[in-house]
Amino acid sequence: MTEFPKDIKFKYAWRKYQQRVLDDLQYHINDQHLHVIAPPGSGKTVLGLEVALRLNNPTLILAPTIAIRNQWIQRFKELFLQTHFMPDWISKDVRNPKFLTVVTYQGLHAACNNWNIEEESIESEEENDDLNGNEKSENSNLEAIVKGLLAQNIKTIVVDEAHHLKNSWWQTLIQIKDKLKPVVVGLTATPPYDGSFTEWQRYIELNGPVDTEITVPELVIEGDLCPHQDYVFFTQPTDTENLKIVEFREQIQQIYQEIKSDITLIQAIEQHPIWQNPLNQLDWIYSNLPYYSACIIFLKANNKEIPEVHLEVIGDKKFEIPHLNYEWIETILDFYLYNEKEHFKAFETHQKTLENKLKRCGVIERRQINLSQNKRITSFLTSSLSKLNGIKEIVDFEYKNLGSQLRLVILSDFIRKEFFVNETTNNLELNKIGVIPIFERLRRENSENLKIGVLTGSLIIIPVSAYSSFKNQATHNGITEFKSTPVSYDANYIIINLSEQIKHELVHIVTQIFQQGEIEVLIGTKSLLGEGWDAPAINALILASFVGSFVLSNQMRGRAIRTQKGNESKTGNIWHLVCVDPTSDAGGDDLELLKRRFKSFVGVSFGHNATIENGIDRLHLMDRFYDSAHIKQKNSEMFIQASEREKLRQKWEQALQDGNSLIEEIKIPFAEEMEFHEVKSLYLNKTIRNLLATLSSGLIAFGLESVQALGKALKNIKSVHDLFVFIGIIGLLGIAFFGRLTLKSLKLYFSYKDITKDIQHIGNALLNTLVEMGCIHTDISNLKVKSSVDAEGCIYCHLEGGSTYEKSTFINALIEIISPVTNPRYIIIRKNKFMLFVKQQDFHAVPEILGKNKEGAAYFQQQWKSWVGSCELIFTRTLEGRKLLLKARMKSLAAQFDDRVGQVNKWR
Repeated sequence: MTEFPKDIKFKYAWRKYQQRVLDDLQYHINDQHLHVIAPPGSGKTVLGLEVALRLNNPTLILAPTIAIRNQWIQRFKELFLQTHFMPDWISKDVRNPKFLTVVTYQGLHAACNNWNIEEESIESEEENDDLNGNEKSENSNLEAIVKGLLAQNIKTIVVDEAHHLKNSWWQTLIQIKDKLKPVVVGLTATPPYDGSFTEWQRYIELNGPVDTEITVPELVIEGDLCPHQDYVFFTQPTDTENLKIVEFREQIQQIYQEIKSDITLIQAIEQHPIWQNPLNQLDWIYSNLPYYSACIIFLKANNKEIPEVHLEVIGDKKFEIPHLNYEWIETILDFYLYNEKEHFKAFETHQKTLENKLKRCGVIERRQINLSQNKRITSFLTSSLSKLNGIKEIVDFEYKNLGSQLRLVILSDFIRKEFFVNETTNNLELNKIGVIPIFERLRRENSENLKIGVLTGSLIIIPVSAYSSFKNQATHNGITEFKSTPVSYDANYIIINLSEQIKHELVHIVTQIFQQGEIEVLIGTKSLLGEGWDAPAINALILASFVGSFVLSNQMRGRAIRTQKGNESKTGNIWHLVCVDPTSDAGGDDLELLKRRFKSFVGVSFGHNATIENGIDRLHLMDRFYDSAHIKQKNSEMFIQASEREKLRQKWEQALQDGNSLIEEIKIPFAEEMEFHEVKSLYLNKTIRNLLATLSSGLIAFGLESVQALGKALKNIKSVHDLFVFIGIIGLLGIAFFGRLTLKSLKLYFSYKDITKDIQHIGNALLNTLVEMGCIHTDISNLKVKSSVDAEGCIYCHLEGGSTYEKSTFINALIEIISPVTNPRYIIIRKNKFMLFVKQQDFHAVPEILGKNKEGAAYFQQQWKSWVGSCELIFTRTLEGRKLLLKARMKSLAAQFDDRVGQVNKWR
């Protein structure tokens, strides 16, 4: 068999966003990859099957779990073959491949290592550490597996949710990919945005660059997702947790002070060649700028005089050396303890003593030095018991608003069975977060008689009131034998005893009675996802998870925002719990983690003029996270917003009408201390016009007052000489007054110049270069750079036209240009003159995609001159170039943005 049977066809019409992907299929697979990002509920499975059908080659499909593997086969049979029977040309065994082979990543990896593991026994990567790369993998049977796949002439590999690939699974699949050279179809709802750079790189190596993204607004328009909103509930550490955090911070501060004034460390740095004779170490210095900078800053903080030769190395004798802080101390320690092997040999005893001390204090873990964002403090926050109270408040709020219509799911990381006892009472102190502690917190204070249930891979608890429905549903599903026992300390609840034979069926039955309302609040673990769990009735979700990755959080979040047949008014509230660090003005690590995850959560913004965008800024959070009153006020505001479900629906309808696609663009926040509206005219309009108007009106007023003064003074003027002296005095006073006003206005002009215009011109230069260098293939006549500024002064820029990949390429390159200079191969030195006498100079990185060779960099320089103005191109891999690079890093105007330039997705 060499191709699919001719009569196979999808039985329904394609949705608009699915059709869009299929229409551009041939274009996308020019690089042997199709990489589609789409949220849960968008029909990725049927899309992947249709792509395989159109490519019409023997196909290998890889899924993350048994349940999802079976779902692929089931969807293919029902929606394409329109039969309940599985043809003999479909296989679930990679050791015995057929024309269409559907297996799990774990099963493939096990087969390639010739492990005697039945794939049917594999549940998920979280539950099988031996298959998660912890067991030594040699791929001893890989050649035999490849031989079988080659015999079937496999030319298409579909990878579903390929973010599951970790450790040795990825290595196995990459080897198979290299040997088969197939078209790879990558489908995922959750790219590993919060993973490491290495994880992201290997993810892209397998799937190829992102070709297209099916967006949440598109699914809401099509009626596949309901209007929904994310809410953040803030808690504060308990008194005990807070005491531990404060004590640890004080300990860290004490360590910081000790290291700062460590005489041995000071001596070691002073004896290093980069301090003794920097001019002979220029090549090393310019290749290790952070370490060199840290040494200078460290010694300056210890009142050491910085010889002028170091300022010559920096390239600016007037350069103001920054203050020492935690980050610079971390850099010094990394240099002293781990990076420098040769010149610190005389200090090995001190190094070892210092390292051990820092390890004991929790500052060093796995050679990673961290004073400011320490894992111990992070663990206090993420697992704070205050979140139990937060969960109770949210549950009470949602039940008050929805009553018996509430279908709320609480997702936690751990079961914590130690809090479940076989005694007549359960008064255990709840000192950990988990499924059972949450269940106990709600059960013990259940004055409203909420119907609470527990659903995990190893423990099921249901209310007694739901037992009759459970039995009826079980009988309907052909299950007549199962065991149940009462909860010993509460007769209102029953435990359903699980067995491997009926485990999947029982989970499905509990889900059904939850849908029916026999359970109103269901508490579970991430193993629910391992079962391919789905319950469209969910209208509220609390993510009490802190160990699970963004991938898992987004999967669960996706379950809560699906539409429900027969419930046209459904809306979904998703609650995120954050414990605020009282010792951090920025809110702490728990909030930082949530901010990173929100980069991929697209939703409608708060405020009157709602927009659809990603990022946590759309929730208008406060900036004073250490103030208890502000935290309580923000939680109250969240509850008010969450209670207005009908208004949420209206906001979505309004926002959807304001655009037609989700645009990826760059965002530059307004970074000044003054409010944007106070400087808007200077920022957006021609500043000189404002200046001249101000001066003109001022001169007129000054002139009138001068005439009046002259009239009064005439009686004292006795000669022409006296008249000229009087006029001269008036003139000097005018020059002094208005000269000062002129300088002040000019300073404002340079501070608040029309950056939108700059971004537009830089964007045009970049686009032309990307097209010329073949990085963007769409005809330039169909492309346009668009920039704008909003009411808050934030500047936006995006590429209109082109593919998703091309737009992303443009945005990533533009961010490199306007962000602080790091270590590019080429830099652009911008040189401007104002009124022929004021010189401006700024430094910009040539994007990596253009700086790979001189041709791309030179063409970009040419375009820069045409669109932006005079500039100089510098190759930084020479000694002189390194020196200019150091100067660029120190003086880059873009540094004012302080890494706040970022990417956003906005519905336009």
